[in-house]
Amino acid sequence: MFEQTFKNLENVLRQEAGCTTELDYTEQTSWMLFLKYLDDLDEERSMEAQLEGKPYDYLIAESYRWASWAAPKKADGGFDHDSAITGDDLVEFVNDKLFPYLKGFKERASGPDTVEYKIGAIFSEIKNKFQSGYSLRDALESMDALRFRSQQEKHELSHLYEAKIKNMGNAGRNGGEYYTPRPLIRAMVQVLQPKIGETVYDGACGSAGFLCESHDLMRGGELTTKELEKLQTSTFYGKEKKSLAYILGVMNMILHGIEAPNIIHTNTLAENLADIQEKDRFDIILANPPFGGKERKEVQQNFPIKTGETAFLFLQHFIKSLKAGGRAAVVIKNTFLSNSDNASKGLRKELMESCNLHTVLDCPSGTFLGAGVKTVVLFFEKGAPTKETWFYQLDPGRNMGKTNPLNDDDLAEFVELQKTFADSEQSWTVDAGDVDGESHDLSVKNPNAPEEEPLRSPEEILAEIEALDAESAEVLAGIREML
Repeated sequence: MFEQTFKNLENVLRQEAGCTTELDYTEQTSWMLFLKYLDDLDEERSMEAQLEGKPYDYLIAESYRWASWAAPKKADGGFDHDSAITGDDLVEFVNDKLFPYLKGFKERASGPDTVEYKIGAIFSEIKNKFQSGYSLRDALESMDALRFRSQQEKHELSHLYEAKIKNMGNAGRNGGEYYTPRPLIRAMVQVLQPKIGETVYDGACGSAGFLCESHDLMRGGELTTKELEKLQTSTFYGKEKKSLAYILGVMNMILHGIEAPNIIHTNTLAENLADIQEKDRFDIILANPPFGGKERKEVQQNFPIKTGETAFLFLQHFIKSLKAGGRAAVVIKNTFLSNSDNASKGLRKELMESCNLHTVLDCPSGTFLGAGVKTVVLFFEKGAPTKETWFYQLDPGRNMGKTNPLNDDDLAEFVELQKTFADSEQSWTVDAGDVDGESHDLSVKNPNAPEEEPLRSPEEILAEIEALDAESAEVLAGIREML
């Protein structure tokens, strides 16, 4: 329905001098998409108020509404090109009037969990990069064809938007900041099985893939009005440090049906672990925190295990943020399992003593496009020490890349075997008592892998080469006789 509209937008953006990368294309699509969504939301709420005979106060003042500046219409509903501002006038209006007006919503909002606050937060972080008002006019006319009225329309838009995020994530080495492969996310969600009434948290939510997939799983089936309200307002929580990722996360959750996503733009690691109280904890944590980064000394002081590695700090944050009996699945570099530095050893000890690390999924190279590192997924429950850990070594049987990405079938066996922690050629169980008590080394060493055939001796290889040479000489001699 809307695929061609997205293609038209992409063509306009590629010709715009102010937009040069996939990140720019997605960012600029996002703010226009958000404003079109707000316009449809206003119209829907207005119609509901009319049916109930109640007055309605629009979110956006009339002169800044979509129909006033982005897509003015004639009486017959057709596009009014005569009254539509364009060129330098349009760019000037957007930069000098529209964006400052929208940015002001943050101060005027009643609280951070409102749509108004999200409007202000987003337009405090984003800038219009269109230099040509004519290109912007073309983009706005394409955007006006999109609608958010029905669940089917939102569902299609969410898929198209996810595709844009995926393309952006695959475009460079920093792709993992914005895009975790959805088959991996779905497998992690399927193992944890979040239920209505539980809270789901991602402290490094990026484009909110974990929260969106959790929503889709929990939204399945017939739900009561009360349950739907709980999903909308008090189930999903996220934090994100980077501006663009924050905007993508908010927009992605809106497209999945959450009107005012509980995503906060903040540096999660700047919070002192000692300040986390029971009311701040969650039932489910799903995350792919950034790794390889370094945090400043003052940030490290917030954590009992001092380290500059961001992923290790996030893991401490997640353990502390999990309720007793809560469940978590966290992506981390595979070197975490065996590193011999004090921070790694201390963190493994903390994890195994305060949580039941019941499952480790070992992911192959190429799982994260452009990341260049191997990863594992740690599945754990808080409240009891680890007695045994089930390992699964994922082997899709091919080299993965842009043309061969991870898919759901690759992870189907893992999800199925994990239910019973069954042993196989790719899975095995390690007793916690067999883990070294000092290093807590959890290296992935598969004892069930079929033995490889022993390498042949040099003499055997040379003999085969000589035999092949003799055979080739015989064939050539036969050809010469024929000539």
